[in-house]
Formats: sequence, structure tokens, C-alpha cells
Amino acid sequence: MAERRPTPHNRRRRRKKITMFFKSSFYDYTLLFVVLFLVIFGLVMVYSTSSYTAEMKMGSATYYLVRQAIFAVLGTAAMLLIARMDYHWVRKFSVLIMIAVIFLLILVLIIGKSENGAVRWLQIGSIRFQPSEVAKIGIILFTAHMATVKSARIGDFKIMLKVVFVPMIAIALIALENLSTAIICSAITLMIVFVTSPKVKQFLVIGLCVVGLMGIFLMVASYRLERIKIWLNPEKYEKGYQTLQALYAIGSGGIFGKGLGQSIQKLGFIPESHNDMIFSVICEELGLFGAICVVALFVILIWRCVMIAMSAPDLYGALIVVGVVTHIAVQVIINIAVVTNSIPPTGVPLPFISYGGTALACLLAELGLVLSVARQIRMPKEY
Repeated sequence: MAERRPTPHNRRRRRKKITMFFKSSFYDYTLLFVVLFLVIFGLVMVYSTSSYTAEMKMGSATYYLVRQAIFAVLGTAAMLLIARMDYHWVRKFSVLIMIAVIFLLILVLIIGKSENGAVRWLQIGSIRFQPSEVAKIGIILFTAHMATVKSARIGDFKIMLKVVFVPMIAIALIALENLSTAIICSAITLMIVFVTSPKVKQFLVIGLCVVGLMGIFLMVASYRLERIKIWLNPEKYEKGYQTLQALYAIGSGGIFGKGLGQSIQKLGFIPESHNDMIFSVICEELGLFGAICVVALFVILIWRCVMIAMSAPDLYGALIVVGVVTHIAVQVIINIAVVTNSIPPTGVPLPFISYGGTALACLLAELGLVLSVARQIRMPKEY
């Protein structure tokens, strides 16, 4: 019996079925390069800003560098691994991840470790981490999942409340000890809802409720109100010393800076200069030119994330990227604003650059999700 030749229609159907299983060869190398450059630059600046302090306190100038480098390697490996995965697979566990996050945040309040007067860390053996950093990933994944499921009816105020209810529980737990991180998590949640919801009024109502809750947290803790007074007149308060030294560092850097490693303010004048105030040392050593270059790198990173969100193959992927880019953008703005005394002082690190292993590893994991979404864009030539 003669073999039947496939008709053109059958060939087209077979071709469509086959291409459904091919993943796009597109890979956002620009985003990857910017992220890796920021991580490497961060390691250089952590060593530059911490070598003196590490030598005095720990007996080794590379103490903080080695610890940060370990998390950088682990985080980069996680980023590349997650980028190779299908991000839809993570969606199946978004609810479990959120439950685990809330459990960890409750544990912090019960058995958390204190540092500099703040209880934000959990310690398991020799491993110490901040659950609030892990919470950002959980909030992004869970809110994106719920917003996608309820997208058709999210214009209903009751449905919108269901979407944000669980994330707001986590945010309230974070706010008890870390208001600045709670603000960032609130911004992530609200931006995901704003992108999904067609009604601006409901978004504004939730935004006002969040602002009201933040105001209550400010009233409850007197030291938070004191920060506003320090912000207005840092020279009149002892705690304004760090802000003044950071401004001295920025002013003394000039246009091209004193040179890498030549900062004076990092020699004990700026407390913990390798943490939240690292941008001031960048300005002192690399000048206005170096500061603009760093800001430009963050702008490129945010731009690439926005392009990926606009070209994402589905709503869930787009919302994940929206959550990640909101996290990075808000954190960069707050950190630079605090260093330049544009807003009241608060503890927010500069993404990828400030010292902090948990924050760096979690950020790189988030960028792995963004790269995973980018890899599934089906039209790389037009992208």
C-alpha cells in the first residue's frame, strides 16, 4: 500500500506542534552583563570601604570581602540556574513559599538575633540570614500569582483585597522591626496590583491605607520620629554624625574623586561605611563621574527589565518582572536619597553593591527569574 503524503495543511499543523516545544534562543546578555558588572564592582567597593575596619576589628583586611564573595558566587550560580528553568514551575509553589516566609518572619519576632538594636536575623547553626530579604521574593511570586488568577475580576475592590491580604500580613510583620523594608515590600505589592487593575481609585485607596499604617508605625516607635528631626537638622543631634560625614565625603570627592581606595571618611568617620552609606564613599573615591556611571548602570538594568516585562509571553511573567524592577528601583532611590540627606535616614542597602550576603543572593535569584522570563520571549528579532 502506497504511503500517504502529508498535505500542506497537515505539515503546518505538525510544524506548529513542534515549535510549541522549542524555547526561544533569546538571552538578554545586556542585562546579564550589567548585573555581573554591578556585583564585581560591589565586591571592589566592599573591599575598599571595609579593609580598614576589617583589619582593626577582625584582624584581616579581606574579612568582609571574602564573606561577600561567597554569597556573590552562590547567588550568581542560583541566578544562572533559575534562568535556565521555566518560571511557570515556580508558580506551583508560590503559596507554599509565602506560608514559609510568614513562618520565618514570626520566628524572627520570637527567636531572632539582634544587631545594632534591631532584631532582623535568624541564625541556624553557623548560617545567619534576614528573612525579610527572602520575603521580597515570596511577595513577588505570590502577588503575581494571585493577580494573574484574579486578573479578570481584580477591578472589584473585594477581589483586590483578597490579592493583597496575605502580602500585607507579611509586610506588617516586617514593619515591626524594619519599616524601610516594609515600605519596599508595600511598593512591590502595590505596583503589581496597579499594573493588573484597570481602576486607579482602588489603587489609591489601598495606597492611602498603607501610608496610614506606616504613620501608625512611626507614632508607635519614638526613635522613628526622631529620625525626622535628625533629617531636618543633622548638625544638632549626635545621631546626625553619620549623615554629616556622608555629605562631607560626597562634597570632597569633586568631579573625578580622590581615587579608588583613597577615601578618608571610610577610616572610621562613617560608621559601617561598607553597608548603607557605601554610595558616599563611591562619590568620594570616584567623584561625581563615578556616581553618575553607577546610576546609569541601574537605569540600564531597569530599562532592560521594563522591556522584558513589556514583551513577556504572559501576564504572570510580566508581573514577576514588574515586582523585581520595582524592588530594585525603589531601593536604589531610597538609598541614594538617604545618603544625600534628601529623606529621613533609614537602613536600606544599595542593591548589588552594599555589604550583605542575604540581600545579594536574593537579588541575584530575582534576576534569575527575570532572565527566565526573557528566555521565553518568542520574537527575539523584533525584541
